[in-house]
Amino acid sequence: MPNTFETIWEYKESFLSRKIDFLSFIGPSCPICGKPSCYRPITPYWRYAIDLFPEFKKERIPIARFVCRSRHKTFSMLPTQLIPYCQYTVKAVIGALLLGLQCRQRGQKGFHGASVAVDPESRVTPWLIACWLSAVLLGFRRAHGFLRGFYNLAEIPITSMTAAWQEVAGYLTALGLTPQIRWGPVLQGLANRYGGSHRRFLFGTASQHRRPPA
Repeated sequence: MPNTFETIWEYKESFLSRKIDFLSFIGPSCPICGKPSCYRPITPYWRYAIDLFPEFKKERIPIARFVCRSRHKTFSMLPTQLIPYCQYTVKAVIGALLLGLQCRQRGQKGFHGASVAVDPESRVTPWLIACWLSAVLLGFRRAHGFLRGFYNLAEIPITSMTAAWQEVAGYLTALGLTPQIRWGPVLQGLANRYGGSHRRFLFGTASQHRRPPA
């Protein structure tokens, strides 16, 4: 769900203080069956969240859950600071890729430089950063039409996945996400804008949008 918090930790504090109005965001109709007033809140579940910037932090985060009364199915509200099926925050993922781009500009190859630049307790590996690169590129490509309405994307190179760094770097530059600025609020604002418009995550795919196995 979109929200105005810059970090997942601010979200957690407001959640525990009961300052978040989930019902207003969901609306009167049940997302499962479409009937009015057919869902109700139930006990939230907890999952770990990991941030890397400005420093490594790992804590459990409460996730709001609801149940459809007629179909007895549950749904949850994952905040846009997180990525579906990923413990690391959006800020952690983009920050690691920005580190990787800086390393490549210094002539390094691969993902090792970025992985050793973060706290070793975070357990970030070159393989994990490679996975993030692919996920972020797919997210940007999926949101390209939406982003084009707000940003100049004309200079972004269209590449194969083997040259994903160049394309992701083009997106990050066009969106104003560079190491030289305080890019956290810009990134969160972008995630919120896309999530509020499409009811989808900018990066990653929620369970309700995943294709069932063949």
